Amino acid sequence: MATREQFALSASERRKRRFSDEFKKQKVKELELKQTTVLEVSRAYQVSTKNVYGWLDKFGKSYKKDVRLIVEMESDTKMLLELKAKIAELERVIGQKQLTIDFQAKMIDLAEEVYGVDIKKKLESRPPSTSGSTENNSSAV
Repeated sequence: MATREQFALSASERRKRRFSDEFKKQKVKELELKQTTVLEVSRAYQVSTKNVYGWLDKFGKSYKKDVRLIVEMESDTKMLLELKAKIAELERVIGQKQLTIDFQAKMIDLAEEVYGVDIKKKLESRPPSTSGSTENNSSAV
């Protein structure tokens, strides 16, 4: 009985041979019908698995052809719109706070003019600390 080793081809012999497109299509059909596997075809015909996958790419009906990468651009766009809306809201709040600060500063300036009292707390114009005299006054009472 003949063994597979008796029919094994050398590397140079394997490089010289060519498989017909009909043969490749038949093997691809068998692979798609799950009658065989890539590894079995590779071993049976002494072909690299890379070549068998190449046949699948070229002649296969369903191999990697129905697979599509879909990027959800809508979700990215929606997220960007939400972030822009949030930024606009924060800018509006900051604007309102700045108006409040400006209004309070103007009111303090007007109150200082009308009443002649320095309302603003200025660190440079504070009188020296007299905490000792305050304690004496509170203990005398």
